[in-house]
This record gives sequence, C-alpha cells and structure tokens, in this order.
Amino acid sequence: MGKNKKENFIFTLICAALMVFGMSIYNVLLREGVTSSLVKDVLVGFLPILCIALIIDWFIVGKIAKFFVSKLIDKNSPLIKKILLTSFFMVCGMCFSITLIVSTMHQGINSELPLVFVGSLWKNFICALPLQLIIVGPIARAIFFRIYPVA
Repeated sequence: MGKNKKENFIFTLICAALMVFGMSIYNVLLREGVTSSLVKDVLVGFLPILCIALIIDWFIVGKIAKFFVSKLIDKNSPLIKKILLTSFFMVCGMCFSITLIVSTMHQGINSELPLVFVGSLWKNFICALPLQLIIVGPIARAIFFRIYPVA
C-alpha cells in the first residue's frame, strides 16, 4: 500500500489491528455470547494475537499473497482488481494461520484439534472475508491516506 517499508508496515499494522479486533469480537461472541465480560475477553487476547498476526502477515502471508497476485494480474489491471485479489489471498492465509494457532492454544494438540480447527476455520472465513472487504479495508485505507496523503 505504501511507497516504502515503513509505510507498508503502518498499513499492515492498521489492517491487522482492525482485523484482530473485529475477529476477536466475533469469536468471543461465538464462544460465549453476549456477556458482561465481553470487552475484557476481547481485550485480553487482543495484544498477543495482534503480535502473532503482524509477524505472520509481514514475514509469510503477505509475501505469499503478493506473489499470487503478481502471477494473476498485470500492471495494466485495474487497482480494484489488485485490492480485491490481495485482500482475498491475505484473508485466506491469515484466517488459516491464526485459526490454527488459536485453535491449538484453546484445544491443545490432541486428536480433536483437526475437527476443532476445520470447524473454526470455515466460521472465521465467512466473517473475515466480508469484514476485510467491506469494513476493515476501506477504514484502513482511509486512516492510511490521512497519515500519508496522496500527493
């Protein structure tokens, strides 16, 4: 998104923070429903998962997503196509990675983990993709362009 690594990292940080926050709310609601501890439960897991998400995004999933996008579009493709494809591949990679990590944290490594993981993965994906495309992506770009206006 940005013109250099610093700007790219800032955009990644904004997107990751918004996605982790949104998905944390979603998963706590799925797991516990609306309770008096909803805010606490979301905030307790937010920072550790954000750190994990940033590392996975920056070093693994972001690179893989950009590779696939570069193979599927050319320089003359519309920007919206690049944005949508990048968002799709990012959601696929991040959803898989974070769901696996969180499922392992909550379930432990045992015979039930694959079933828990698959059950959580599809539930997370159906929330994460629209969240990224409709809410987080536009908000992240708006915040980013306020910090780094287009000249």
